Amino acid sequence: MPNTEKSVSINMEKLAINNSVPVADPSQTSETSAMKKSSRYQTRSMSASSIDSYSFGSYAGSSCDGDDFSTPREKEQKNSHDSTDFCVRNISQHAFGRREIEIAEQEMFGIMALRKRAQVRWAACNIYSTQNEVAAALAESNIPVYAWRGETEEDFWWCIDKCVNNENWQPNMILDDGGDATHLMLKKYPEVFKLIKGIVEESVTGVHRLYQLSKSGKLTVPAMNVNDSVTKTKFDNLYACKESIIDSLKRSTDIMFGGKSVLICGYGDVGKGCAQALKGLGSVVYITEIDPICALQAAMDGFRVVKIEEKVRNIDIVITATGNKNVITREMMNKMKNGCIVCNMGHSNSEIDVVSV
Repeated sequence: MPNTEKSVSINMEKLAINNSVPVADPSQTSETSAMKKSSRYQTRSMSASSIDSYSFGSYAGSSCDGDDFSTPREKEQKNSHDSTDFCVRNISQHAFGRREIEIAEQEMFGIMALRKRAQVRWAACNIYSTQNEVAAALAESNIPVYAWRGETEEDFWWCIDKCVNNENWQPNMILDDGGDATHLMLKKYPEVFKLIKGIVEESVTGVHRLYQLSKSGKLTVPAMNVNDSVTKTKFDNLYACKESIIDSLKRSTDIMFGGKSVLICGYGDVGKGCAQALKGLGSVVYITEIDPICALQAAMDGFRVVKIEEKVRNIDIVITATGNKNVITREMMNKMKNGCIVCNMGHSNSEIDVVSV
């Protein structure tokens, strides 16, 4: 990255990068606060595509701060530098979060290059994916971050709005995941959007939304489709999902996969990764797919290609990975056997009719 000043609006965990606050050097130190194990988890998810990667300590205490049910928006927010331009769950967790960052940055050379001159404002693209300790570490380093694990839908949009709307700040790039920051800025702050130099989008859902904007003539700035890049499709979507699907199911259900009948809806790169991971652990994997080429790939890879209606009654685990809406309806769920696990590996929660449950 050239050593010239950049302004970026990121929604990646929608990092919004701009001209106001520099990315600090990770040398902040402080006493480590005790981690409190949370008993509260939200029941609704805005998005499930971002790959959650937690250490044990972070996972145990990131959902909330103890039994504090209040929203961070109601609390006074101030770090040791007297900055208040952020909103996180618990700023006192910054020391633990800094250690998490130092571990992760050893394999993130591209992101580290942003420290040369870029500035950032940050909001979460997923109400569950934020590690509270890491957000606290960024806030302590004077990086405006508006994110915490377990946001409500109202919190989610409030955070993006606070990230974008700052009178002393003008972004020139948007790094987005899902398209929410792009659409909010275009709809609510069109004058700010006009000055954007480019958009980077990393999810299937976000790319679809960009194509819709382009078709309607509303996409007036260049946009880069990172989702379809070779490194994203052949590495992140395939290999990362192999690990995350197993990790997520184990953490949430603690089931044994051997011998389980699994139905995976969609055999794109994400579906392929999920199918291979579960097959490797002894599950009997079935695939549903509307694309004939992908369906043929599934058959050639040794998976049975079926119709949902024909197999849903005898399935132990149903996984959606299509990027489409209403893949699993209430009618289908009524036919499932007692104890069937239904989960989504796509970006949004629209693949499964959760509202009707």
